[in-house]
Amino acid sequence: MPKENLRRYFQFFLVLLAAGAIYPVIYLRTNYQETILEVFNLPLTSLNDFYSVLGTAYIIGYLPSGYLADKFSAKWLISTSLAGVALCGFWFGTVPSEGSVKIVFFLWGFFSVFTFWSSHMKLVKMLAKPEEVGRFFGVLDGGRGVVEALMGTIGLAAFAWILGNSIEIADKREALVAVINIFSVIVLAAAVLIAFFVESDEQLKEHAVASGQHSDDDKFRLADCGKLLTNKYVYLMGAIIFMGYTVFWTVYYLGGFLQTNVGMDAVSVATVTAIVLWMRPIGGFIGGFMADRIGRAYTNAVAITGAVSLLVILVMMPTSLSATLFSALIILLGAFLYAVRGTYWSLLGQSQIEAVMMGTAIGLISLIGYLPDIILPQLNSYLWTTYGDQGGYTAYFLVSAALGVIGILLAIIYERLNKVDAKLATAAAKAPSGVVVQG
Repeated sequence: MPKENLRRYFQFFLVLLAAGAIYPVIYLRTNYQETILEVFNLPLTSLNDFYSVLGTAYIIGYLPSGYLADKFSAKWLISTSLAGVALCGFWFGTVPSEGSVKIVFFLWGFFSVFTFWSSHMKLVKMLAKPEEVGRFFGVLDGGRGVVEALMGTIGLAAFAWILGNSIEIADKREALVAVINIFSVIVLAAAVLIAFFVESDEQLKEHAVASGQHSDDDKFRLADCGKLLTNKYVYLMGAIIFMGYTVFWTVYYLGGFLQTNVGMDAVSVATVTAIVLWMRPIGGFIGGFMADRIGRAYTNAVAITGAVSLLVILVMMPTSLSATLFSALIILLGAFLYAVRGTYWSLLGQSQIEAVMMGTAIGLISLIGYLPDIILPQLNSYLWTTYGDQGGYTAYFLVSAALGVIGILLAIIYERLNKVDAKLATAAAKAPSGVVVQG
């Protein structure tokens, strides 16, 4: 393997490690929702409020995160982000007051989006050759899934070892705090690795110029941002991600569904959700490689279709059926959900966005696509208040499935528009000078 490829792959691995390590401590509810509620002595509505605060910080940060990524060193932005998330994690591990927890969640949102999101996405795009974009983003999501699954497994082992068969709140607190601190240490270690081993943007650009991905005179100009506002693919991508991310968000409620609706105990639920985390590399890797073969948007549509179908099946099944059957369907659902998340960003390579504007474009698309981070916690508080604990899960899964159907249609539209534009571009390239090709 050429030395240049080894350098690219190693740095891609470090970005992947950072992307996988930064979010597990923020989304502990995936595995430990009921335990968090007990240890912090909170109702579910308060936890939803925390995630709305997190989502608000995300939405505030997405667009300027793109500007930051195009103006400043992505390496140092990512390293700073990881260190900030880790320090907030240690604070969260002290089980502070409700007001302090809100501050923690806002800071988590700041560090994991404003200084991180577009920076890490831009680095991946710069490291990938044009023919590798689909698989790089698929491997990014699948690989970060391996990191999250490893962290989840380590966390589960510590949680189960400390808690054992105890139902005492003091033991639950000790077990949960151990998981929080373990995750925070891993995030801090990732920050150090990024700081020492990832190259600067200037060095990466030199490699990109040498491979023909960028021009030597590529320079970011704020005035060029207007081009993004007239690019239909920016809005389509944002809408596709909005719908796909809405469906994906159900992953954070699978543990609660198993514990509340199916009646499984906390350790069993944590075990199933840890297995679900291992579906991320499977869904991400398969989705990424399929995207480069049958079409990126079509692959995303197929993944959403699988997820929507399973969500409907889960809420229609009698809860008296075997917990093992529910667990198996949840695990299969996880594979589809992670395939959705692993493929929608691969559309970047087909969105006619200049490389120099990529960070800003990612910020704008994210601003649209990740609005569910604000909307869904409040929607769910309403659904749970209206339909009760068990009915809340049923209503939420059905609403998510309905929005997923819209996402399927949008992905198909995106693919067809892209094919039309590709044909027009080919015809224009072949046309004699001065001849205008119209669609």
